[in-house]
Amino acid sequence: QVQLVESGGGLVQAGGSLRLSCASSGIISGINFMGWYRQAPGKQRELVATLTSGGSTYYGDSVKGRFAISRDNAKNTVYLQMNSLKPEDTDVYYCAVMVRGIMYWGQGTQVTVSS
Repeated sequence: QVQLVESGGGLVQAGGSLRLSCASSGIISGINFMGWYRQAPGKQRELVATLTSGGSTYYGDSVKGRFAISRDNAKNTVYLQMNSLKPEDTDVYYCAVMVRGIMYWGQGTQVTVSS
């Protein structure tokens, strides 16, 4: 059974940094990509960043140049380094992995950026 556990969220001042982690388990092979999404109450879930199994990355326009996605295969963990945070980055951040076309989600971690 695929499980994703996020950590690293919290409260930070504008201009600060946070690093989110997502530890995965139950995945033997077949990962299409891993990524991070975010969602505010009443809004659609927004793609933040993805990292394919081949190492290609994609970033949403609002985070380009500020966020970076990476992974540690030995730890089965994907990270999201968030720099120059803005109040509009305040959201619940979700880790996601697509395995053989099936999307799995973590439980989410709150990121709050104060002005």
